[in-house]
Amino acid sequence: MKGLFWLLALFALAVGLSMAMRFNDAYVLIVLPPWRAEVSLNLALAVLFGGFVLLYGALRGIALTLSLPGRVRAYRETQRKAKAASVFQDAVRLLFEGRFGHALKKAAEAHSAGEAPGLAALIAARAAQRMRESGKQEAWLDRATQDDARTEVARLMLEAEMFLDARRFDDAVTVLARLHQLAGRHIAALRLELRAQQGAGHWNEVLRIARQLEKRDALAFEAFREVTLRAHCENVTQHAGDLGLLLAYLREVPEREMGAKLVCEAADLLIAQGSHEAARRLIEDQLAREWDSELVIRFGRTEGDVSGRIAKAEAWLTAHPRDAALLGVLGRLCILQQLWGKAQSYLDAALSIEDSCDTRLVLAGLAERLERQDEANRHYRAAAQLSVAR
Repeated sequence: MKGLFWLLALFALAVGLSMAMRFNDAYVLIVLPPWRAEVSLNLALAVLFGGFVLLYGALRGIALTLSLPGRVRAYRETQRKAKAASVFQDAVRLLFEGRFGHALKKAAEAHSAGEAPGLAALIAARAAQRMRESGKQEAWLDRATQDDARTEVARLMLEAEMFLDARRFDDAVTVLARLHQLAGRHIAALRLELRAQQGAGHWNEVLRIARQLEKRDALAFEAFREVTLRAHCENVTQHAGDLGLLLAYLREVPEREMGAKLVCEAADLLIAQGSHEAARRLIEDQLAREWDSELVIRFGRTEGDVSGRIAKAEAWLTAHPRDAALLGVLGRLCILQQLWGKAQSYLDAALSIEDSCDTRLVLAGLAERLERQDEANRHYRAAAQLSVAR
């Protein structure tokens, strides 16, 4: 549409000029002693216009000729950059495809061509690491920051990941400490540090980082619970030799970080050290928050105040009438109090819900106490069959 407009405009101009020249009788007098010439104005204008066009064309041609070497150089540079960019893209693609040898080669070519040399060096380092060529990996990592200081943070992140992949957790922690000084504790770095601290066994640091990530909505609560429970269990195990430290540590654990696994671990340690009352309180508090059959079994292993434990267990039975572990614990506690009938009833109920080797053995022992040898033998045989079936 625009071209048509200009075509019409030029046509109108040509028509206008031809009509103007048709009715123009003016002339131009040129005097150059001793000569004198008279030409029409139209011819003079045509000659001037033609001369201008020829002069412009000549000057334009000269300018183009003089600029030709520069234009050739610019074209070649453009082609070189395009080729280098293509090689760099090939290196990235090959890295993600898992063709690490080819990726390393292309990354080296891109680096030599000057196409994002810092990033090309990082790609080469990652490819070398995947190929387990540690010498090349370290050399390319060093080149990355030498070629482009802006890649320092990226280099540290990549180096930390490489140390984690190689299970060099202490080295990863050291690298991440430098990273935090440069870029602060951003979420991706904190996630790497969480893995590194777990591998290094720095469980207090694991708890600190997990809480930071959970507070910043960067760690799902289920994952947070799993990580913190493991960290607390490891810390509890480390305090196993000192009852005072163990109890003090357990008092400091936030309620939302308590879990059945942690309480089971702590209860086993407390029972082993003879602190049955502390173990029982810990178990009862956790069961009030979260029911767990493994905790009930630990409750049955504590000693002292059998009548009180029976009363507590029977209160739980109201809410959990089909918990085989709870019924089994009640049966054992009733045996301690020589409540043979109640013990038999609880153990039979437990057996009807879950046929277990332990319950069979307890029933066999109870039958022997009551001088019912045939029944005892039947339970022993069933227990042996269950043991073999495992």
